[in-house]
Amino acid sequence: MSIIAIVLLVLVVAVIFWVIGLYNRLIGLRNRVDEAWAQIDVQLKRRYDLIPNLVETVKGYATHERATFENVTKARNMAVQASQAGAVGAGQIAAADNMLTSTLKTLFAVAENYPQLKANENFKMLQEELSGAEGKVAYARQFFNETVLAFNNAIQMFPANIIGGRLGFQARTFFKTDTEAERQAPQVKF
Repeated sequence: MSIIAIVLLVLVVAVIFWVIGLYNRLIGLRNRVDEAWAQIDVQLKRRYDLIPNLVETVKGYATHERATFENVTKARNMAVQASQAGAVGAGQIAAADNMLTSTLKTLFAVAENYPQLKANENFKMLQEELSGAEGKVAYARQFFNETVLAFNNAIQMFPANIIGGRLGFQARTFFKTDTEAERQAPQVKF
């Protein structure tokens, strides 16, 4: 065997190991994105489960705020349906979640007008739990977006973009909030 043949064989083996290593890294990053998405899903479900109890508690004090309660319930149902539909992506779920966040702000604005409600222990507990859930959702979103960034960078940078594309890896979508809706204060009319 000549030296050239040995060098070529070593080079081919090195390239094969490099491709295997790159493939395994991309698989690991893709699985990390999926795991981060599952964490968002868990936190959103916990949040969705708290909302009906909160609405019922507020209903007892603010019976004439029917439209607010209906909007919160409708937004929650839309968010749950978007979350349960496996085919929709982060964009649709983010839009439904943004609508829910906006209606919850309105619900809390209504609650501000009822001092006896704000003093209610059940309401305080539910509000604290929902606040904790909101923090966990925000953290899960941040973690998801960080893992999506790492994955997208890995499959879009040279030379991984050549091999990643051929192996079927596609960029993932970030979980974005509707910044315009987030900036606006809820309007409560009596």
